[in-house]
Amino acid sequence: MLPPCNPIQPRRHPVSALRRVLLAAALAISSPAAVGSAGAAQRPNVLLVLLDDLGYSDLGCYGGEIPTPNIDRLGLGGLRFTGMTTSARCCPSRASLLTGLYPGQAGIPNFGGSINDRCATLAEVLGASGYQTYAVGKWHVGGAQALPTNRGFQEYYGFASGHSEDQWSPNKYQRLPQGRNPEIEFGKGTFYATDAFTSYALEFIQQAEKTKDRPWFLYLAHSAPHFPIQAPMKSAEPLLDTYRQGWDVLREKRFARMKDLGLIDHEGWKLTDLSIVPVDQDAIANGYSGKANPPWQSLPEDRREDLARRMALYAAMVKHVDDGMGRIVEHLKKSGDFDNTIILIVSDNGACYEWGPYGFDKGSRAGITLLHQGEALQTMGGPGTYMAYGSAWANLCNTPFRLYKHFTHRGGIASPFIVHWPAGVKSPGRWVRDAAHLMDIMPTLVDLGKAAYPKLRNDKPILPVEGVSLTPTFQPGGALEPRAIGYSHEGARAIHKGKWKLVYGKRFPEKVQWELYDLAADPCETTDLAAQNPGIVADLTKEWLEWSVRAQAVKK
Repeated sequence: MLPPCNPIQPRRHPVSALRRVLLAAALAISSPAAVGSAGAAQRPNVLLVLLDDLGYSDLGCYGGEIPTPNIDRLGLGGLRFTGMTTSARCCPSRASLLTGLYPGQAGIPNFGGSINDRCATLAEVLGASGYQTYAVGKWHVGGAQALPTNRGFQEYYGFASGHSEDQWSPNKYQRLPQGRNPEIEFGKGTFYATDAFTSYALEFIQQAEKTKDRPWFLYLAHSAPHFPIQAPMKSAEPLLDTYRQGWDVLREKRFARMKDLGLIDHEGWKLTDLSIVPVDQDAIANGYSGKANPPWQSLPEDRREDLARRMALYAAMVKHVDDGMGRIVEHLKKSGDFDNTIILIVSDNGACYEWGPYGFDKGSRAGITLLHQGEALQTMGGPGTYMAYGSAWANLCNTPFRLYKHFTHRGGIASPFIVHWPAGVKSPGRWVRDAAHLMDIMPTLVDLGKAAYPKLRNDKPILPVEGVSLTPTFQPGGALEPRAIGYSHEGARAIHKGKWKLVYGKRFPEKVQWELYDLAADPCETTDLAAQNPGIVADLTKEWLEWSVRAQAVKK
């Protein structure tokens, strides 16, 4: 838990009209009579929802302008964490989420690899305690030997290998176990993967509900809004005028909404300058290698229109996830399972800068960036396209933080995190400001599911969990015990302990060195205190090095 701000005193912002509207909406889904203590509740059903490359402030209940009313109601009717962190990239974060370990311990220290035999997954642990287990969506933690159905999930639909797939191509997605017939037929031209994931999630929930005496665990791992950014243009077009305002205006508006919502609770929060474009080949970085993202109005009109459509497509992908959450919540209410289903919503890392302010087209790292004009604007995001939205929009999505996915600064590792559970969360509507990590979800669900975390898997020893249970925060005034949390990804590294965060970047135009931030006074990492505190830097550097060996973030 971050210590109180000192010497800066917290300034409480008045409750705005926006916040009053959201609070009223939250009351519509959480009945006060249903709210009790976590200990008094029965074993809950578990719906764990993971979004892919979603930025810290993209959701409406975190300050974003993307329309997410269904998720917002869950956030306002539950808990919203300000300090949830990830492992900076898709597959290492998933490894931590599924196992309760640091990524290297689970077999995926950086990009690629496979979860190993020295860990147990959420499905294996909860399944052993009697839960029915289902997974939908992006897997990305291993190949044929680590398929979801080989790691504890009874049923699966999605893509089990690779980091992304075409949203429009049903033949890219599979039903497991092998030989299982698809339950859902999609008519020609009607398939869109994000919506299909929701449909399969509902199908699996309905299957689980037939077994009344056993709770269920559903892992819904969306690939949205990871590139390729693809969505029906009819979903994106209503958002175009919003994104024609540009990232400079929208960053200011997000920051103001974050104050209104109470996420920003003292004057130490600062809206950072436009982040740099990481050092890379100019063709990849759109000519901005090592430079700051450009001001919106400095770009030609035709480039701004192309970029506005890219961001509108990204936002439409998030909106489709939100629409799906509305369908799921409606079903749970009708079935009577809503109050005792814990819903957790999180992202796997910060928003993705790949690879410069204009984004890219085509499917490779060195893919060219097209300038869409005229009729070509209408085909963006449709079948056969493969685009990213670029570093400047990612900078918006991570408001107010610096940098992006791949980095261990807050723009790369900070994630929204919502916990909604009417039967178990007391006094909902609170912000939780404790430092947390995706690996904490395993011990949390072990607690709630009254499960026993094993010492063996297939008669071989496994590592004990590294995370801690978040259940103390489900009670007002509950807090997590102080601890250090380490981070490492392809040269980027950090350690957060108490109010201090030591962080090391990569691909900067200047010499890279350790930076030190007081996150209590400076949550956005704007004032480097390393030069003034060499003793703290030395101590935390030593602790990071020791952690990196134990956590298998580096080779011994």
